[in-house]
Amino acid sequence: MIEAEGLSKSYGEKEILEGISFSIREGEIFGLIGPSGSGKSTLLRLLDLIEMPTRGALSILGEDALSREVRFDLRRRMGMLSQKPVIFNRTVSENIAIGLKYRNAGRAVTDERVRGALRDIGLEGYSRQPARTLSGGEAQRVALARAMVTDPEILFLDEPTANLDPNSVEKIEEIILRLNRDAGTTVIVSTHDMLQGQRLAERIGVMMEGRLPQIGNTVEIFHRPATRQIARFVQVDNILDGSIHASQGGEVDVEVAGKRFCAVTPLAPGRRVSLLFRAEDVTIGLDSGGRTSARNVFQGRVKRIIPSGPFVHAIIDCGIDITALVTIRSAEDLGLSAGKDVWISVKATAIHVLPRED
Repeated sequence: MIEAEGLSKSYGEKEILEGISFSIREGEIFGLIGPSGSGKSTLLRLLDLIEMPTRGALSILGEDALSREVRFDLRRRMGMLSQKPVIFNRTVSENIAIGLKYRNAGRAVTDERVRGALRDIGLEGYSRQPARTLSGGEAQRVALARAMVTDPEILFLDEPTANLDPNSVEKIEEIILRLNRDAGTTVIVSTHDMLQGQRLAERIGVMMEGRLPQIGNTVEIFHRPATRQIARFVQVDNILDGSIHASQGGEVDVEVAGKRFCAVTPLAPGRRVSLLFRAEDVTIGLDSGGRTSARNVFQGRVKRIIPSGPFVHAIIDCGIDITALVTIRSAEDLGLSAGKDVWISVKATAIHVLPRED
């Protein structure tokens, strides 16, 4: 559906995007995540042909999207929901129907599609209500319906649930998933909410400082990040620097501050590396871990307990600080508190080994 090659965008001396290349398959939901200011919104504006790139090539629906001759037709086949959508001072139905009006759809077709859109977004009884009297979540659903009602082959969503309450977020995500499943619409969604990216997208691209350094499924992005910068963004709590001491059959011993970790990597002895593993991959016990199959078992003392919703982050001093994530119930059962002596274990296969070039 979309093929981008070397897309770059500059405003004067300032380069916002640099060398973006990727492809999007028909019927998939593709997520874009990244910090604020990383270029996600700018990239969506290029893909929706609102703006033109400074350099690069872009093919959409098999057409050269940068050709002036086909640009208008392509835009009519796509839809866009911006981060702060405009709600016109009209009724809900009139807001939804605006795109159909510009396409010269007949009255009967317009009425039928608007009724269907209202049903799809769960606002059947709001047809004649002034749109500007809606709540934030309801207004966002109306804006989404306005983008959906033209039956776009590709739908771009820029932070579709920013600043909305959890109930509104759930409803909009349900609409997006249903649209993709029932109509086969290709969806590209930009979000700062990493959990939303995992819930919606089959593949995720991570944007950092105007570049796209990694594309992959949720396991690859969140458990095998390509860089330390990405690891920090996707909240990998444990990033430990060391050197490979020995290697045998794909397993390596990595020395970190005097401790030995076992991990799996083809990298050779002598390489300086970073060990990355998530807090949820760390198991806490009150004995030496005799019943665990994990290759990495260390004794430590709890330094701090940090509440995190239904979980707690436990910072364990094992000579180096290691963070574990456990449920509140598990923390209570273990009696975790500052000063508590514990054992922690991490499986070798849970550790991602990243070569260091510095």
